[in-house]
Formats: sequence, C-alpha cells, structure tokens
Amino acid sequence: VRFSYMRMKYLFISWLVVFIGSWVMYVQYSTYTELCRGHDCRKIICDKYKTGVIDGSACSSLCAKETLYFGKCLSTKPNNQIYLGIWGNLQGVIKCQMEEAAQLDFGTDPEPRKEIILFDKPTRGTTVEKFKEMVYGFFKAKLGEQGNLSELVNIILSFADGNKDGRVSLPEAKSAWALLQLDEFLLMVMLQDKEHTPKLMGFCGDLYVIERVEYTSLYGISLPWFIEILIPSGFRRSMDQWFTPSWPRKAKIAIGLLEFVEDIFHGPYGNFLMCDTSAKNLGYNDKYDLKMMDMRKIVPEMNLKEMIKDRPCESDMDCVYGTDCRTLCDQSKMRCTTEVIQPNLAKVCQLLKDYLLRGAPSDIHEELEKQLYLCIALKVSANQMEMEHSLILNNLKTLLWKKISHTTDS
Repeated sequence: VRFSYMRMKYLFISWLVVFIGSWVMYVQYSTYTELCRGHDCRKIICDKYKTGVIDGSACSSLCAKETLYFGKCLSTKPNNQIYLGIWGNLQGVIKCQMEEAAQLDFGTDPEPRKEIILFDKPTRGTTVEKFKEMVYGFFKAKLGEQGNLSELVNIILSFADGNKDGRVSLPEAKSAWALLQLDEFLLMVMLQDKEHTPKLMGFCGDLYVIERVEYTSLYGISLPWFIEILIPSGFRRSMDQWFTPSWPRKAKIAIGLLEFVEDIFHGPYGNFLMCDTSAKNLGYNDKYDLKMMDMRKIVPEMNLKEMIKDRPCESDMDCVYGTDCRTLCDQSKMRCTTEVIQPNLAKVCQLLKDYLLRGAPSDIHEELEKQLYLCIALKVSANQMEMEHSLILNNLKTLLWKKISHTTDS
C-alpha cells in the first residue's frame, strides 16, 4: 500500500510538472508568435521594394543580397517590431512598424495599418521642389515656426538619398515621408550629431536600422517576460539596484542623461517632451556612455499641446500622455489644459534619485540629495523656471563630474 501511495504521489507530481511546463511553453510560444512578426514586416517591405514603390539604403541588403538578417526578437508590442540585426559584419537593431504610426490619442488603440494607403505620398509627378515644400509644411505643423526648418529639410533630403547619387528618387521620397511620421525617427535625424543618440545605419520603407547598444537598460539587466510577471514590483526595484555599475560609472551615465535633456530642451528645432522616462528606455555602451534606446514617447511640445487641447476630462488622470506627460483638467470647462506640469529635468531626476544616491561618496551625498530634490520640485509654471532649470542642471553635472573626472571610469 505504501509503495502504491508513493508511486501515485510521484506520478501526480511528475504530471503536474509536465503540465505546468507545457503551459508555460505554450504561453511563451503564443506570445512570441503574436509579438514577433518580423517575417511579415520583411515581406511587406520587400514586396514594395521589388515592385519599385519604395527604396532606401538598406533595401538591397534586406531584399536582394540578403545580407541584412533579422536576429533575436525584442518586440514588446505587435505593431512595433524590434529585432537584433546583422548587416554584413556590423551589428544593429532593426525597427519596423506593422501598423500606421499611432497618433497622440491618449490610450486608444491605433487603427490597423491599411496597406492600400501605405507609402502613398508623394505621388507620381511630384518634383523635388514640391517634395521639399511638403516636408517643410510638415515640420512647420509639427514643430512650429522655427527659423532653421529649411536646414532640417535639407538634412532629410540628404538622408533620403540612400544610394548617394545626388538625387532623391520617388521611391526614396516615399520611404522618407513614411519615416517622418515616426517621432523617434525624426528626433534621431535631428540629433544624429549628438553623442547620446544611436546612429542611423540605413532604412527601407518605414523600416530603419540603428546601431546596437550593449546594455539595454539603465540597470544593465533585463529578464524574460515570464519571469518579470512573477517578481513583485518592490522586490524588482531592490533587485535592479544589485546589478548597477560602480558609482563612478553610474555618475557618467547620469551626466549623459542630463546632457540629453539639455539637447532637447529648447533645442534648434523646438522643445521636446519626454513622456516615458523609465529605465528600460535608456541604455549605455561598454564605455558607459548613455544611449537612448527608445524615443517613441519623446514628442514635440507643440504637437502634444495641439493634440491635448480641449480634450474632454473629468479629472487630471484624463490628461496624461505616455506615463509622464501630464496637464491639468480645467474643472470649470471639463477640458484638459495645454500646460505640461513637469519639465523633462524633474522627471529625469526622479528616475536618477535612488540610482545615484545608493553608493554615492559620503562627501557629496548630502549636496547631491539636495540638488536632486530641488530638481524634482521643478514646475513648468514656476517663475524663472528656465533659469532654475539651467542652474540645477549645471550644478548636478558639475557636482558629478568633479567627483569622477580624475577616475579611470570617466
């Protein structure tokens, strides 16, 4: 009887382990097939390229020579395909949109991408001058009246000339126009000469390839989704701190993030707002130079204000874009106002507070904490906000740099 009982017990446990393992594998496979649609992306792009609709610097390698390969899937949403890629002897990250670029619709799902209108502009017969006017008008509507929009138009035309033959063909123009609808791509082009923006390696249609960054999270650790869901958020925050680099290296990464905030705060093409300042959107290379991993939620201030203006609301929670761009709900009109509450710097300091204070040298800990809390308290509506913004940002950079400038980590 004892033998039969023990055997039944082990059989049951074995069956339970097999069942749970099979379920986990099934869920993982189902999630993978839903999230990772690189073959669909490649087919759509290459079909358009082979029929002469689109062209770009990566098209031949992707569709004809087949020297641009899709590697490990990094996608977290079905409509935004992200893969590690190999292009000849170079490593990069491939990004491809599987649906129309989502508008700033504050939580509603984007409309499915309709292939019938994909790459529909500019139309046949459009001259280069007419295309330049199209791009200029697009920038004016999105960025506002900036004095150097013509210079930005020329940068776009130079990038659109994928084969560098000195002219922009209609297929190249169609690819460039599709890419311009993506805020991340537009910002990357604007900031290509900045250290903290990944370099654009090439494009084909609305698929583009950027340089690969070694560490893809501020904390240097990323876990599979099925492990993430099992870890309590409080424990995960503590665990993140275990895997951070040494403090001087953290300080160097933080200086890079502060410099990026400086780049997009009233830069040459207007002010951009960081609407998702989570650690997973930031990375760094083997020299501990910050690199922005995901800039999809960094949007032109004018564009955001236009979209949120007069939006119906019942509370301030209805006036949020992404996770971090918040305005107030005017209770008398039940409409969202357009004034964003926190500047980018305040949101970045909130992210960096625990990151920098843990392990900070004792001789600067108190001053660093003081500057970080002053930074977090910054409000857009404050008097002399821009002066305070510049002062706090410079104080933080100077404090960190003085401490690490003599170290090998710098």
